[in-house]
Amino acid sequence: MHDIEGTIPHMTTSILRAARPANEDALPRRRLLALGLGGAAAALMGACAPMRPMADLPIMPGRRGLGDEFDPALIYGAIEEERFPLDPVDLSEIGDEYLRTLVEYPVAFAPGTIVVHTADRHLYLTRAGGMAIRYGVGVGREGATWRGRAVVGRKADWPGWTPTANMIRRDPEKNGPWAGGMPGGPDNPLGARALYLYSGNRDTMYRIHGTNEPWSIGQNVSSGCIRLINHD
Repeated sequence: MHDIEGTIPHMTTSILRAARPANEDALPRRRLLALGLGGAAAALMGACAPMRPMADLPIMPGRRGLGDEFDPALIYGAIEEERFPLDPVDLSEIGDEYLRTLVEYPVAFAPGTIVVHTADRHLYLTRAGGMAIRYGVGVGREGATWRGRAVVGRKADWPGWTPTANMIRRDPEKNGPWAGGMPGGPDNPLGARALYLYSGNRDTMYRIHGTNEPWSIGQNVSSGCIRLINHD
């Protein structure tokens, strides 16, 4: 079981908690973040107790000392074994602070909790011993307004995407042609994986997902929810 939660001032947060999805074993268990997490989840978004800003949490000295899990050359290289192979990420387009790393995380969340800090555009996956893995995210208009509790109703490998009515109204030329849905693939805006957040049996329409625009990580983007580099 994994949680997504957040508690920092001026931050939007969420807790995810749910049973292991029936189709989880069908998903490649590789270096892809959100869906490599093992459980489905539930979500709570809101502001809570004060603490120092997430951006100030110290990075452990030198990624080289952290092993292959945090070596950008290995993490963000080509991944050929995917259904749609992933090209290497151009790291010159992404700030170093948005690459996967290990940070001290002195907050009493259970290991496996995910904290999304939309203001700083980071996602944290807590580990034991007061540590967390930090990932950079891009935050869309929908993600920036995410509030409340949700459950990860399902996970998808190379998911399909259908724009919401609001997306079509905002940009009919771009989104209108896909009103009936876009199949999964390298051009799909949900990227390689997606977590679908539910409230009870109702799809909230909020997602944590990959992106085919890695340059947008660390940015506020025009639409979408919370996006990560596909390799994460």
